Amino acid sequence: MENFSLILAIVVVTALAFDFTNGFHDTANAMATTISTGALKPKIAVTMSAALNLVGAFLSVEVANTISKGLVDENGIRPEVIFAALVGAILWNLVTWLVGLPSSSSHALMGGLIGATVASAGFGAVHGDVLVTKVLLPAVAAPVVAGLAALLATRLSYGIGKDADDNATRKGFRAGQIASAGLVSLAHGTNDAQKTMGIITLALVAGGTIAPGSNPPTWVILSAGLAIALGTYIGGWRIIRTMGKGLTDLRPQQGFAAQTSAATAILASSHLGFSLSTTHVVSGSVMGAGLGRKGGTVRWSTATRMMVAWVLTLPAAAVVGALAESVTDLGDWGTAAVAVFLVASSATIWKLSRREVVDSANVNDTEEPAGVITAAMAAVTPPPAGPVTDGLTATIPSPAAPAADPAATV
Repeated sequence: MENFSLILAIVVVTALAFDFTNGFHDTANAMATTISTGALKPKIAVTMSAALNLVGAFLSVEVANTISKGLVDENGIRPEVIFAALVGAILWNLVTWLVGLPSSSSHALMGGLIGATVASAGFGAVHGDVLVTKVLLPAVAAPVVAGLAALLATRLSYGIGKDADDNATRKGFRAGQIASAGLVSLAHGTNDAQKTMGIITLALVAGGTIAPGSNPPTWVILSAGLAIALGTYIGGWRIIRTMGKGLTDLRPQQGFAAQTSAATAILASSHLGFSLSTTHVVSGSVMGAGLGRKGGTVRWSTATRMMVAWVLTLPAAAVVGALAESVTDLGDWGTAAVAVFLVASSATIWKLSRREVVDSANVNDTEEPAGVITAAMAAVTPPPAGPVTDGLTATIPSPAAPAADPAATV
């Protein structure tokens, strides 16, 4: 540990800060549907999710190895590059949290790392094959596969329970939904907490503290697990509202189908070392579950905003990461300037969020405005009803004194 320099300590602290934002940014992935259907109270849900995120962090290191050993060339990467990458990822997480969009923390981290690496060592330092096979292709396939699985699971759930008592069915699926939400939280820990482990391990290699090709040290695994668990416990209520109520209205059967499909996809990807976006998977499964119920709908305006954020995440974080690396390359004062910018920007975003507070008390209030047709219908005031008789009647006001004369019946 004699090589643990000041810049390396700053990188580790910044990485854990990113992990914290990852936690409250992605709480919705595990618990939004459980909260929206009333299966669990909001505070209980986030507490359960936080504990299981911590447990999941110890189950695997395959995703961490994808980041620390596979995505970029370890040789020639300085700790300042890692710091710049984290700046891009954190700022994107905070901006999307402010507007309540469930974008991908994973892709924010990847984008920041790619942008900073390219700015420092050129495009040759990025392993394009790993980027395509383990990041980009899963990003496209995961929401589609999870969505189709959730759609089929929803229809199967309704088909199996069509002759059962409604109250018993709801209670049963709510219990199943709690179990599946726990599985998603566990899966989230195995996938997302590892990304911070991987980035810290890469920084330790770059700083000469551990040898290239090393697995994450135990203290890295523990600290990353604690950071993401704490962020999860804080609860990203803005994104929980969007995922639970803004995207579609879910019933317990749909919530169970969505979470089970998502957990299966995330756990499989963690085992294969794919740096999968849990946000993409859960969003896809929620949309699939919304369409799987007869009469169910998806609010495509919200879905479109989410998809635009998904497309922008990697390049936006890459640009910020590259700019931050260009400044840190100027020396210690450049690194200090980037750190001050990060703190000031984060504080500004937090202050803006206080203008409209979203918390556990109002998280289930829908944020979607009424549609055009609904608003038009509400604006129309029906005429007062005239007296009803057995025959055909009409109410005709008197031309001379419409306000005083009684109605005439024809």
